[in-house]
Amino acid sequence: MKSYERHTLDVKTDLSVKYRVDFPVFEHVTYLNSCSQGAIAKSVRQSFTTYLNSLELHGSTWGDWAGQQEKVRALLAKLFNVTPGEMAVTTSTSAAVSSLASALDFSSKRNRIVTTDNEFPAIGQIWHAQERRGARVTHVPSRSDNTVDVEKLIREINEETLLVSITLVCFRNGALTDIAPIIEAAKKAGALVLLDSYQGAGAMNLDLSKIGADFVVGGVLKYMLGAPGVGYMYTKAETTKNLIPSSTGWFAAKDIFKMGIHEYDPAIDARRFESGTPPIPSLYPAVAGLEYLLAVGMDEIVDYVSHLHDALRTGIEEIGGSIATPAHAHAAMLAVRSTDENALVAALETEKIITSCRDGNLRISPHFYNNMEDIDRTVTALAKHKALLKTS
Repeated sequence: MKSYERHTLDVKTDLSVKYRVDFPVFEHVTYLNSCSQGAIAKSVRQSFTTYLNSLELHGSTWGDWAGQQEKVRALLAKLFNVTPGEMAVTTSTSAAVSSLASALDFSSKRNRIVTTDNEFPAIGQIWHAQERRGARVTHVPSRSDNTVDVEKLIREINEETLLVSITLVCFRNGALTDIAPIIEAAKKAGALVLLDSYQGAGAMNLDLSKIGADFVVGGVLKYMLGAPGVGYMYTKAETTKNLIPSSTGWFAAKDIFKMGIHEYDPAIDARRFESGTPPIPSLYPAVAGLEYLLAVGMDEIVDYVSHLHDALRTGIEEIGGSIATPAHAHAAMLAVRSTDENALVAALETEKIITSCRDGNLRISPHFYNNMEDIDRTVTALAKHKALLKTS
């Protein structure tokens, strides 16, 4: 018996026994691509129908639509243990960060943005776009194990640093960033901190009231079980209230029903970072997905999925695979080095196993609806297609 098969779970703790039935995708494939898009639950699918029914029955249900956005805001606040007033509901992470960028002043000596080589393209590109406005952007190279070089990054933070922009989990290789010392160093230097939580939220237990970042961004379509079109930004009230974006829209106004056009009167809470009419069709699945996630429970999810990851890592190592995600800095996704990542994704798809790839790595991302049979099937398939794996 292979050692990864010994990572059995007691039925009482096997979340897939209780919840997998709600995810019809498993009737067709072995789905291990939550880092791209969470599997769709029956209740999430039904939420689209609820929205469409409202159009057919009433034509326009503005009250219901606006209420959905507030439900999303409240559910995000509950998930992250913050107040609803600290959560902006946006159309994407890019929209949130662009709004934040428009609120920053790069005309003074404090105009540096310190970031890493592990960031998602949208955020890196937004910061470089600010160079036209006077921003100076510094990237800190990653270590050979794909983790952020925390010591080097901290040395880059000084009295000229306006903002430190870091990602919690790298989308290319799954490396987890040690954010606590970075945030502490930024605070000592008087700099703000933006944390990209997209590849961790919904798979990691994130208490934003304790993390200390001034801004945290992400979206709901991955481990949070929603659909494309809804992002979020947490804004720490006591450290960000002075920042007013110039990129705005009518939903960012203090009173959206005033319909004023003769002055700029932004909301005093996180809503000031929002924009125009919200992505109403996407709000419905966002509510359904967040409700489902909260019903399962983040503590239970983190504990359960850690066993799946342990078994997956052990199995891949036993067949000689090389894992890009460092064992000491491992979060929601496991990245496996490949000789041809697109060919490997395609080969697994022929085995009805759905994954994804980035930067030469196969990405495997189990969630609470996965089970040990999924892990066993995946390791077996990787052994079959070992020619596409880089060996350790």
